Amino acid sequence: MIALDEIRRAREVIRGLAVRTPLVRLDADTDAEIWLKLELLQPVRSFKLRGAASAVLQATEADLAGGVLTASAGNMAQGLAYVARLRGLPATIVVPDHAPQTKIDAIERYGGRVIKVTYDEWWQTLTSGRFDDAGSAGAGAKPLFVHPVADERVMAGNGTIGLELLEQLDGFDAVVVPYGGGGLVTGIASAVKAERPDVRFFSAEPSTGAPVAATLAAGTPTAVEYTPSFVDGSGSRELIPSVWAHASELLEGGFAVPVDEVADAVRLLAERTRVVAEGAGALALAAALAHDVGRKVVCVVSGGNIDPAVFARILVGETP
Repeated sequence: MIALDEIRRAREVIRGLAVRTPLVRLDADTDAEIWLKLELLQPVRSFKLRGAASAVLQATEADLAGGVLTASAGNMAQGLAYVARLRGLPATIVVPDHAPQTKIDAIERYGGRVIKVTYDEWWQTLTSGRFDDAGSAGAGAKPLFVHPVADERVMAGNGTIGLELLEQLDGFDAVVVPYGGGGLVTGIASAVKAERPDVRFFSAEPSTGAPVAATLAAGTPTAVEYTPSFVDGSGSRELIPSVWAHASELLEGGFAVPVDEVADAVRLLAERTRVVAEGAGALALAAALAHDVGRKVVCVVSGGNIDPAVFARILVGETP
């Protein structure tokens, strides 16, 4: 778990930059109450701003002398580029070659330098925390690698969502969180369980790459086949061991969600709430609608950076 004091510190650090997002009830055809934590209303349309701001704003000037670097499919990249621009820092972003153009455009709009690599190269950057061709700024200084998942200051920033949930809703008994690398559920669950240890947490991944579900079923860390899909902010081949050590202690279970059901959830959010969610942002709702996880359930809608053409296809009943 991430220490509650660290999460509270992160909240003070990011105050005024990340917004307190609304929690709204969904008009859903289900016996459970479903509440939506709308993190897509952050300035970069994703919860990732919280963690990026927590990490960068707590770093020293010496740490930041060479700028910042991360590996991201798009949302952490936008969050980091956004914060770096505010601090006058160069930001280099390593993205997998299947990253949506709409996310790449946003990274560049915030001043980030994008380097496209194969998925294998991107995963290697993510797991090693380095990219040798990132360059430097200042007096030969190397950029600070801000891990999108495993950095504890990033996870503490994510945990500020949990502090808000405790203040916004009484009596919720379950929270469903999309699982990309595990930093989001680790942060939120650390905050919530410090005050309400009985609340159960569940992960949601696309069935095209669901190592958490496979690992929970096997009882040991298990790699899976991974196929890129429109749910680009979640799903992978394997777990990040350092983050799984935290997340495994906090999760009650995990779901591998068919992408057809994710598309249905994107469409339902648009129809019932006029919220435009990306695939990963709709994962938690898709899982909550398909599984009995609790009586009063919070679904984290993590982001809304969806390609307009993809969203249009979903609205007419297709699965991209």
